[in-house]
Amino acid sequence: MDEALAEARKALEMDEVPVGAVIVKDGCIVGRGYNQREMKKDATAHAEILAIQDANIRLGGWRLNDCDMYVTLEPCPMCAGAIVLARIKRLFIGAMDPKAGACGSLMNIVQDERLNHRVEVIKGIKAEECSALLKDFFRKKRIKKL
Repeated sequence: MDEALAEARKALEMDEVPVGAVIVKDGCIVGRGYNQREMKKDATAHAEILAIQDANIRLGGWRLNDCDMYVTLEPCPMCAGAIVLARIKRLFIGAMDPKAGACGSLMNIVQDERLNHRVEVIKGIKAEECSALLKDFFRKKRIKKL
């Protein structure tokens, strides 16, 4: 999760919502991503999507069967769907997202029995640190608007 937090801090430096993700296979990081929606002007440029794309390139295929993802914030429905489609084995989540989370908060796409793949989910990894990064970001945004 420390590496996912490092990715989130990259987003923070670019004034993006500080969410980071890494994908690990056999103890090695094979994919990295951080939010880049504003910079790329792309609604799909979420940390998880970019980490999956990076891992696909590095591993030479779209199936990430034996890979784990670490992400600082519970994935949204789009990212949860991509995690299922990529066949990620385990998902380690920092902070939960009660407003938009799709891995146990609002819904649970990654463990929906109707889908052909389910992901093991481990929640609360460095949750306070992940949450603090996001809360500080949004607090500063609100202060700037005043």
